[in-house]
Amino acid sequence: MQLQYFLLLAAALFCVGIYGLVTSRNAVRVLMSVELMLNAVNINLMAFANYLDAQLIRGQVFTVFVITIAAAEAAVGLAIVLAIYRNRDTVDMEQFNLLKW
Repeated sequence: MQLQYFLLLAAALFCVGIYGLVTSRNAVRVLMSVELMLNAVNINLMAFANYLDAQLIRGQVFTVFVITIAAAEAAVGLAIVLAIYRNRDTVDMEQFNLLKW
């Protein structure tokens, strides 16, 4: 397949993630949007690695690294959302005022 298809898919996925990040008030949806954006980055890494040099696995190594960071980010984020939900009984981002002055 051509590189352009992968770039279009990654751009579309990244735009969906940005849209979800900007418009959503639910904290779980925000985390899912961030995951979509990280997956778009992974598609770009894999596509460019395959396009530039298909023999080396540099893109795959970076993709595994990004997946690892994304898993850790999701675990920590969901733990924070769960703790807030237990205290506030909501996951609405507008009602999180724990760190505001």
